[in-house]
Formats: sequence, structure tokens, C-alpha cells
Amino acid sequence: MALLIPFRALRPTPASAARVAAVPYDVVNAEEAKALAAGNPLSFLHVSRAEIDLPADTNPYSDTVYARAAENFTRLRGEAPLVVEEAPSLYVYRLRMGAHEQTGIAATFSVDEYDRDIIKKHERTRRDKEDDRTRHILELRAQTGPVFLTHGASAGVDTVVKKTIGTAPLFDLTAADKVQHTIWRVDPADEQALVAAFARIPALYIADGHHRAASAARVRQQLRGANGAAGEWDTFLAVAFPEDQMQVLPYNRVVKDLATYTPETLLAKLREQFTVTEGPATPVRRGDVAMFLGGRWYTIALGDPSASAGGAALSAGDRLDVSRLQDAVLTPLLGIGDVRSDKRIDFVGGARGTGELETLVTSGRFAVAFSMYPVSVRDLMEISDAGDIMPPKSTWFEPKLRDGLLSHLI
Repeated sequence: MALLIPFRALRPTPASAARVAAVPYDVVNAEEAKALAAGNPLSFLHVSRAEIDLPADTNPYSDTVYARAAENFTRLRGEAPLVVEEAPSLYVYRLRMGAHEQTGIAATFSVDEYDRDIIKKHERTRRDKEDDRTRHILELRAQTGPVFLTHGASAGVDTVVKKTIGTAPLFDLTAADKVQHTIWRVDPADEQALVAAFARIPALYIADGHHRAASAARVRQQLRGANGAAGEWDTFLAVAFPEDQMQVLPYNRVVKDLATYTPETLLAKLREQFTVTEGPATPVRRGDVAMFLGGRWYTIALGDPSASAGGAALSAGDRLDVSRLQDAVLTPLLGIGDVRSDKRIDFVGGARGTGELETLVTSGRFAVAFSMYPVSVRDLMEISDAGDIMPPKSTWFEPKLRDGLLSHLI
């Protein structure tokens, strides 16, 4: 079962919501965050990325950054203003980006279920990133960035969602990136039906926000005390979307140099192992990778992933195109080892398009780009169910939620 828990949200007033709402803290660097928040003192980026209000050489993990975040949070609560709901509530959160639409439930979820793997993970977290968000939560005594969850389809959830979106929304705003964010408060009379529907869902899956969830679990350990006292820290803020509405974009790769190869010799080497043909920039099927090299797009056909050399079956993670590209091309030919730490490789979210890949290579900043076919949500679930880990930088979920619209005080 999955526990769905109403909470007393801290939120902006409808009049200030559009100015408060901000992109998630981890999809922009400090320079981009500062540009987005320029001229808008109500932007939640002043809280989630408080280093933008300090000198450019400030260490983002220094004491002054967390102190400024707490100061800005207090200021924002007064100036926006941010208000606390009178009673615990559940919310419907709809995202629209072009023709794509997905609608989820915003609530708090159980840290116990996260610890017991009823809320399943597919990604390893980094200690430094956990430390950052753990301290951010503790300084603010609030979870300000929702975790992005997914789950199997549920008729019971759909019934409440359909009823709720027929009412007047709490917020309805279109961000600068043209994504529309609409949030409704669920009628208290429908809350129990929604809680019961989630209780019939066997598992939830973290799509995005592993560091936020892990940090919430660490905060709970610190705040519950020696006697295990219960409190708001036993839950974490998230929005849960049905799997059949999720949109996963590719996470593409760019490499700074060709190691010992020239464009011509690398192409020849690849043709010894794979079928390589010209174009297009976007792979049309799983098992194909598009490569931009020497001013042209090529398709590398990776072949059938059902068996590996030697006849052993591949795991679900090893069958993914990103894993196969890593194992067959990036490591043996280009010398890219651990993609988490190797400075010769970088990653470009699919929302930026293949034109961005071309620009990065033709500018000379990178030597080759690889455009990937997107991983499916089913892949994520299968790997999570097996207790395995997705390859690094393999999923890019779009559209993104906005920080600041709903926060959870602990």
C-alpha cells in the first residue's frame, strides 16, 4: 500500500503565485538561477539557490548561504505573502507543455515507506548533494522542493482527479518556458476516497528527486530524537503522476575529444562493429543512437540487446541504450570511465533539442555528440522492482514541477 497524507501547505496567494514559482533548484546553475531571478525579489530561487544574493565567489555550501536562505525564506513569507492552509489538504497538480498533459496528486508521503522500499529508487545519491538539501531543510524547517513520483494507473485516483479539475483552481499560471501549472485543492469530502485509492497502489517510484527524498529521510533521523517522536518530519513532499501520463525525454551525451581518433578513423572503427548510416538527428527506435561527428549525423545501430557476447542474458539496466553505448563506444574507444566524475563528458537534457548538440560540436567545445532514444517509464519500474540502479544520466523528465507553489513545514 502507498500512504497518502494530507498536509497544511505553505503557499503563495493566487495573486503572487506566478512571481514566486521557480524552476527546481537542481536544473540550473548559479549563473542561470541569478538571471532567472533578476528583478523579481519574490522568486523562490532566492530561497532554493540563496548564493545568487551573495558574492559570485561564495562557496554554495558555506554557512552564509544557508543563513541567507533562511533569511530570504522569512522575508518571502511576509512579502509575497506565503500563507499556511487552515487545515491539512490534498491537491491536484496538472502540467501542460504543448500537446502533452499530465495530472498528479500533491501530498506528503511516508518516510517509512521510502526506507522500506515501498517508494522505490533507481538512482544512487551523492553524499555532498544529500548534505546540501539536508541542511537546507533543517535551516528552513521546511521541504520546499517536491519529489516527482510515478505509479501504476488507478481508476480510483482518476475519479477524484476528474471531479476536482471541474472546480475552480487555486493557481493557474504559465511559466516563461510556456509550461502551464494548474493546482486545485481537493474537496475534503473526496480526500478519504483518494487516500483509499492510493492504499490500493502497491508501490510508488521516484522519477526525479532522489536527493530530496534521501535528505528528508536524514532530516527525520535527526529530528525524531532518541525516543522516536512522531512529527511532520515523518513525511516528505511529493507529486505522484500515473505512469501512462509521464513524458521521458532523452539524456544526450557530448564528449570533448576523440582520444586517439580522428573523425574519419573513429567512424571506420565504429563500422567494424556496428551498422553505421547517415542521419537522422533523432533516433527513430530503441537500439539506435544518433551521432553528430564531422558536421554530419549518423545512426549507429547497436543491434539486438537480448543477449550479450558469450550468451549471458543482460540485466534490464545493461539492455538500455545508454549502457550499451557506454560499454561498446564511450569506454573502449573514447576512454570515458566513470561518467559521474569524468570531465571529458557532459550531458544535455532532451528539452534543449538536437540543435544544441550541433552547436556544442560545431563551436569546437566538444568533438562528438550522441543523441539517444528515450528510456521508458516501464524500464525505470522494472529496474527499480529488481532493486537495481539506472545508469547515470539516463532519464530526463519533462515538464518539471515548480518550487515555491506548495511547501511542507516540518
